[in-house]
Amino acid sequence: MAFRLFLSLSVMLFLTACKAGKQMPKLSNKKLCADSECSHPILIARALQDYYPGDCRFIPIQQGQIVYVYAMLKDRGNLFWAGSVQNTYYGEQEARIGHFPSSVVEETHALMPATTEVKTTNWDFYCN
Repeated sequence: MAFRLFLSLSVMLFLTACKAGKQMPKLSNKKLCADSECSHPILIARALQDYYPGDCRFIPIQQGQIVYVYAMLKDRGNLFWAGSVQNTYYGEQEARIGHFPSSVVEETHALMPATTEVKTTNWDFYCN
């Protein structure tokens, strides 16, 4: 009986630890994008310095990397942009979109105007 209880607790702890992701607090309720789905990059930037994120909402960036920016957060989150790092940094992993401080990059090419205001959703700040 004690072994069954131990086995059941072990399985429950394992399943809890293996959850796919978690919801993180929103950085902002609005963002500026090129379109209503934020599917087109609005600008290309180059990293001025390394950035090591504090949590999973953010992406790591290395100095000199190219970053495609898809959204600029507004209101209380206006210091953050959302984008994808492009380079050999990820190796065989696919690049992912995440947030980073706008101060760690410099704009190199404007692509599309960020004139569409979009409400952020829980998925904007979901961590895998």
